[in-house]
Amino acid sequence: MEIYQIDAFTNKPFCGNSAGVTFGDGLTDEIKQKIAKEMNLAETAFLSNSGKANYRLQWFTPSVEVDLCCHGTIASLHFLKEHSLIKNGQTITFDTKSGLLKCKMEDDKYFMQIPLYNMEKFIDERDQILSALGISENNLDKDIPWILLENTNLYICIKSLEDLKNLSPDFKALIRISETNNKIGGFALFTLETIEETSFTHSRYFVPFYGIDEDTVTGSVNGPLLPVLKYLNLITDEQMNQGLTFEQGDFMERTGRVFVKFYPKENELYISGSAVTVIKGEIIF
Repeated sequence: MEIYQIDAFTNKPFCGNSAGVTFGDGLTDEIKQKIAKEMNLAETAFLSNSGKANYRLQWFTPSVEVDLCCHGTIASLHFLKEHSLIKNGQTITFDTKSGLLKCKMEDDKYFMQIPLYNMEKFIDERDQILSALGISENNLDKDIPWILLENTNLYICIKSLEDLKNLSPDFKALIRISETNNKIGGFALFTLETIEETSFTHSRYFVPFYGIDEDTVTGSVNGPLLPVLKYLNLITDEQMNQGLTFEQGDFMERTGRVFVKFYPKENELYISGSAVTVIKGEIIF
């Protein structure tokens, strides 16, 4: 059974975020889970036939099936391209646990629609969270409030790229915060200072409550960051509609770039990026 390992949100091997991808027709969820455990990547994606969409798409961590995985979706689009099953200008749909996902390929980049989430300013447990993140008020941009999304990601703006690079969270303390406040699942820290002039933000994402101390490049964090920035009046409608590039992963030596764009007429938010295959192999069982 053919299986690939693909780095998403990058065009360079050994960067971005890795996912396994294979065809899943004829496999039980139990076998898919065992394959994901064997691959031992953050997620392994399985493509199979669907009566509702072009393909059914499932994502498994080494321990559980998850509702949504952006880098696994970008990797799946690249897998389909490698098998000549999608081409430039084509739009396809995936039937997933999160509903139907609309995706497309343009100019050899992969686009994925992601949800628009409700958001609110967050003021609770500030001292406790700062202590767990290993930072102080001096590391923050004090004019920018914290934003909590309904998907449980908390966005915190850090003053500088150097402060973002040097922070050292207490992951057990972050887990305790998530255990006592189920509205907070992940901690998305970003700064308006970037490594590349063409980028707008640089991010780090900590989600130890779900078994990932720090994720390398996270589509489900960088995508909603665009409307978060608009909510905070840090970008204009024009910038939102033209799209912005966000950085992540550089401090983990897994450099990744996520382009995010809002389409106002359709009221749709898309992330996009490149991908590269680093391993092609077979699973035998």
